Amino acid sequence: MELSNEVEQQLAAIERNAETVLPREELAQKIERSLREERPLRVKLGIDPSAPQLTLGHAVVLRKLRTFQDLGHTAILVVGDFTRRIGDPSGKSKTREPMSPEEIERNMCTYREQAFRILDPRRTEVRYNSEWLERLTLAQVVGLTARYTVARMLEREDFQRRFREGSPITIMEFLYPLAQAYDSVAVRADVELGGSDQRFNLLIGRDIQVAYGQEPQVILTMPLLIGTDGTFAMSQSRGNYIGVAEEPEEQFGKIMSVPDELMPQYFQLLTDTPWEEVAALHPKEAKKRLAWTLVAWFHGEDKARRGQEHFERVFEEERPPEEMPEVAVGGLLDSAQRANIVDLLVAAKVASSRSEARRLVEGGAVELNGERVTSPRDRVAVRPGAVLRAGRLRFARLIL
Repeated sequence: MELSNEVEQQLAAIERNAETVLPREELAQKIERSLREERPLRVKLGIDPSAPQLTLGHAVVLRKLRTFQDLGHTAILVVGDFTRRIGDPSGKSKTREPMSPEEIERNMCTYREQAFRILDPRRTEVRYNSEWLERLTLAQVVGLTARYTVARMLEREDFQRRFREGSPITIMEFLYPLAQAYDSVAVRADVELGGSDQRFNLLIGRDIQVAYGQEPQVILTMPLLIGTDGTFAMSQSRGNYIGVAEEPEEQFGKIMSVPDELMPQYFQLLTDTPWEEVAALHPKEAKKRLAWTLVAWFHGEDKARRGQEHFERVFEEERPPEEMPEVAVGGLLDSAQRANIVDLLVAAKVASSRSEARRLVEGGAVELNGERVTSPRDRVAVRPGAVLRAGRLRFARLIL
């Protein structure tokens, strides 16, 4: 195959579904040189360890990173354990609270395993940016800040808005995009990927690389995946997420709850199935195909089948699942074999806290043996083997 044809083929694969590739001509030049010199491009993606699970929102960008790997390039997955202590203000209306090292460590302990459900481990370098950022002296940090101006930083939309409104902007927040840019210097990135909300930060990376004598990276941004609420970008803080490593039954059920109008975006960004192939299907059947495809991707076909059977049994046939956790609750019962519903929900671990348990009951989302519980003050009779349900997906069998 002629070199120019291979460059065009790689560009076509890389640009598929991308929102921005800047500058495209530089990417073409980098690919051509990579092929000629047999040197893989170094393609960087930063992951913010704000929460313990990677979501389908992360999977959109990780899929694009896997595309680069399949074309022979090297993925550099940078876990921002140091930068998360600063907190990325992108899109925020106020200063973001930093996290403690202990919280960050808890969150990222399974990131590698989750990411490798999508990436090829043989072509992946996993780096933590504390490796180089913790070692910077004050003189080096001052030198980094001298390479970018406040005026340029205030071009960012969220900083502009807060500046106009008189809302506080800390110097620490200016350091976040500079630290992220220095990550590109440290790993010598040829390309950096991110969501569309990261475009400004990625462009700063180009300028900082030039300031440190490196060839600037090309930036590629992907659209933000809308969450299960149908309104906001998928986020664990909003609770509208589907986790990459969630159990097959929960994953399948959550995908089935995605609004119909989001199906084209989900198929486009998360699968290789063109939307045109499924557009004529009934929305529920299209959604089942999506759920099967994604659960099989993350867990395998056997577990995808299990997830579908669970969904059909619980939601279409309205029967309890065949398998569910068994929880001993005898210690909560009074002499009449009754217990407070909030205590039961927490003990059965179908609610993470008493406040969540109360919200579930008040929202009409709690049933005991098929009968809805209406007040968090209710004391309910518990029979051996009774089935407790919280929300759409959480069940427990109560034993005495």
